[in-house]
Amino acid sequence: MAGKTKILVTGASGFIGSFICEKAVELGMHTWAGMRQQSSRKYLSDLQLDYQTLDLTNPQTLLQQLQEAKQTMGGWDYVVHAAGATQGRDQADFDRNNYDCTVNLVNALRQAGITPRLFVYLSSLSVLGPIREPGPDGQCTPLAATDEPQPNTAYARSKVKSERFLQSLSDFPCVIMRPTGVYGPREKDYFIQIKSIYRHLAFTAGWQKQTLTFVYVRDVVGAIFAAIAQEQQGNLANIQGKIYHLSDGNTYTTEEFNELVKKDLGVKGLFTFRAPLWLLRGVCGVCGAWAKAFHTKSTLNSDKYNILKQRNWNCDITPMRQELHYEPQWPLQKGLAETDRWYLDHGWMEPAWYTKRLLHTLKNDA
Repeated sequence: MAGKTKILVTGASGFIGSFICEKAVELGMHTWAGMRQQSSRKYLSDLQLDYQTLDLTNPQTLLQQLQEAKQTMGGWDYVVHAAGATQGRDQADFDRNNYDCTVNLVNALRQAGITPRLFVYLSSLSVLGPIREPGPDGQCTPLAATDEPQPNTAYARSKVKSERFLQSLSDFPCVIMRPTGVYGPREKDYFIQIKSIYRHLAFTAGWQKQTLTFVYVRDVVGAIFAAIAQEQQGNLANIQGKIYHLSDGNTYTTEEFNELVKKDLGVKGLFTFRAPLWLLRGVCGVCGAWAKAFHTKSTLNSDKYNILKQRNWNCDITPMRQELHYEPQWPLQKGLAETDRWYLDHGWMEPAWYTKRLLHTLKNDA
C-alpha cells in the first residue's frame, strides 16, 4: 500500500458512504471506512478496505483514536465526512449527530496533527429552505450557492451550523457539497415511493406544481472525487471553502418521476392520490406528536411536511461544472433504470398483499 493516496470516509456503512468507498477503491486509493464499532459492513465486505473505528460523539475518545491512527499509518490525505443523521427526535438530536460530530472530527484531526489536504463535507440542498419560491408564472429561479440559507427543518439547521463552522476556519482546507434529493441502489426514502408505484399507487403533495431535482448517488461520488482531483492538480485555492450544489442539471415534476418508475417496473395501471397540503400537515403533525410522546422517530413529522410543501428545488450547478469540471453522468431516466432494477434483483419489491394471497392460493391448490 506504500505510496498510495490515503482516504478516510466517515459514515462508510451508510448509503452514500458505501458508494464513496467503492469509488475510492476503484481509483486505487488506500481506503479507510470510518464507522462506529457496531455499524454494519454489509455493503463493504467485498471491498479491499481498512476500518477505522470512530466515536464522533465523544471528543476525548475520538482524539485518542486519531492519535493512534497517526502512529500506525500517519494520517490521511483526504477525509470525506459523509456521516450524519437524516432522522432525529428534536433539534438537539440533530445538532448532536450532525453539528457536534462535525466539530469533534475537525478538532480531533487538527489536534492529532493530521489535517488532511482536503476535507469534503456532505451537506444538503435543504439548508436553503423555502427561498425563491415559484413566481406568478409558475417559473422557479434556481437556488444558488450564494443564497442566504433559510433552513426550516431541524436537519437543515444542523447542517447550516456545520457549514458555517467549516467556513470559519481559514486554515482548514475544505469544500462543501449540497446534493439535492439523492437516490440509487440501497436508498430507503425514495424506495418507499418506488415501492408504492410498484403496488399501483402514486402519491403527489399539493395542487401547485412542484419543481423537483434529483442526483444519482454515483454523480454525488463523482463530484466529490472531482474536488479531490482539483486539489491533486494544485488548484486548492480555487475551491477552498466553496459550496457546490449537486443535481443532474435537469428539473422534473412528480408526475415525470412516477411515469419513469412505472415504465421501469412494468406497472400497467397507476392510481395517483394527490394529497392537499392541509391534509399532509395534519398527518405529519399527528405522526410527529406520536413519535415525540413515545420517544421514537417517524418518517412523517413537521420537518417532512416542510420538505413536501416546498415547491422549488431547482438549483444552479454551474460552479460544479466550471470549477470542479464535473458533468453529471446520470440523468433521472438512466439512474432510475439502474435503481429500479437493483430493487427488483435484490428482493426489495415483494408483491402486493393481494398478489401474495393469489400465489399462496395457487400453491395450496396445486
